[in-house]
Amino acid sequence: MPEGPSLRKFHQLVVPFVGQLVVKVGGNSKKMDPNMLEMLRLQDSQVHGKNLYLNFGLGNDLEPPNSLQLPEHLQKEVNLPKKTSDYKFESTSRLDGQEVPSSSSDIKAFQLGEKEKDSVNNPWWLNTSQNSEPWLCFHFGLFGSVRANELSRATKANKRGDWKDPSPRLVLHFEKGFLAFYNCQIHWCLGPVVKPTSDILSEQFDRRQALEALKQDNPVCYTLLDQRYFSGLGNIIKNEVLYLARIHPLSLGSCLTSVNLESLLDHVVSFSVGWLQKKLEGKPQHYLIYQKEKCPAGHQIMKDSFGPPNGFQRLTWWCPYCQLKVVSEEANEVQITQE
Repeated sequence: MPEGPSLRKFHQLVVPFVGQLVVKVGGNSKKMDPNMLEMLRLQDSQVHGKNLYLNFGLGNDLEPPNSLQLPEHLQKEVNLPKKTSDYKFESTSRLDGQEVPSSSSDIKAFQLGEKEKDSVNNPWWLNTSQNSEPWLCFHFGLFGSVRANELSRATKANKRGDWKDPSPRLVLHFEKGFLAFYNCQIHWCLGPVVKPTSDILSEQFDRRQALEALKQDNPVCYTLLDQRYFSGLGNIIKNEVLYLARIHPLSLGSCLTSVNLESLLDHVVSFSVGWLQKKLEGKPQHYLIYQKEKCPAGHQIMKDSFGPPNGFQRLTWWCPYCQLKVVSEEANEVQITQE
């Protein structure tokens, strides 16, 4: 799935649309009703780790611009309805046991002070102690993406041999352009919940907290994927930084020296920032070990799936010569063995 740098790039694509009114919607989502976003204004966009958050509120101008005219072929491709009744979606009506607005009129009525209190018993959007403006959270799958003013095209035939373009999960049309969201889970939430101190690309990233997590008596490849301490760090970054730091994936953090751990943390930050910079410049990221057969030194690479007991197992690549497994530590001298 997309990692922190990719989410930051998605965020950059969304930012120019902040402040604009949603005039039409489309997509194939069955978990939420896109129609409730019509005539709402995109008020904010935030990214935390591997999640993208969009905040919507009532627009001042409630009518779409008269000049908006969509080409017929584009209307078909982004699945825009001719009328609201053309959509048949399963509407999400609760969030953690709380009601959520089921239509844009619910949001508008509340913000205009016109919602009847006896319609629902204490729904969250009538609770003045919370943010009255809803947030959408996007969590992207393996090939998830965001496109601005363009649609994703098939680059190869599928398993059935068809050259079928991917279908967007959600399309938001604004007065000036549109956003298309692909292969993602979408749900309503009360706002971003991830702390910036755990986000590897945040200026507030807490190195001390991350370092303490790495010192645990667990294989470092497990800890690196723990989003509580390394939000936004995924399998690609994990494999690359472990190779750069010359650390075996199954080395226990408690057996590594502070120099090893500091080096690993430095590579986490520098690799992530460098990858983001290349994405913003439109340049590809060249991997040293991820999905490779040989390391840069010419050694044959090993591949296996590692993960916590009863947890998710992730494919891992490492060089048995460049990355030696640490097994014990005595009197500041680290005994190593080659796997």
